[in-house]
Amino acid sequence: MKYGILKQTQKGDFVMNKKRKHNRNAGFTLVELMVVISIIAILATIVGVNMLGAIDESSVGAAKAQISNLKTAIVSYKLKHRKLPDSLEDVASLLDPPQVPKDPWGNAFVYNKISGSDYEIISYGVDGTPGGNELDADISSKTMTSEN
Repeated sequence: MKYGILKQTQKGDFVMNKKRKHNRNAGFTLVELMVVISIIAILATIVGVNMLGAIDESSVGAAKAQISNLKTAIVSYKLKHRKLPDSLEDVASLLDPPQVPKDPWGNAFVYNKISGSDYEIISYGVDGTPGGNELDADISSKTMTSEN
């Protein structure tokens, strides 16, 4: 009597069956494996491209949130000192942690004091220079609305 790779002797003992038959049709062919690997690679590429777009969008959102926090600190400074700060370093003590943050791309925010009661905070985007399109576009406190 056979039990897979074990066989039973006349005494009732089980011993290894040394003769194993190999089925040539078992397993996958090289072509089948290559098709599966190609499909997985295509799906991974699609997911990767979509993830990069989401990361870029989240960086823009983070820059807008940081500008909003800086605006709140400037308003608090103005209420306390009855004037706008001369630089963002003046409001650093009102932030948590008490330092002026960098934008998501590692660049310093630009603070322009336009008049006695008007100011602008700018992030120059990925390239760190004025102007640009898409990710290189400037993000300004003047152009942000409550929806941004």
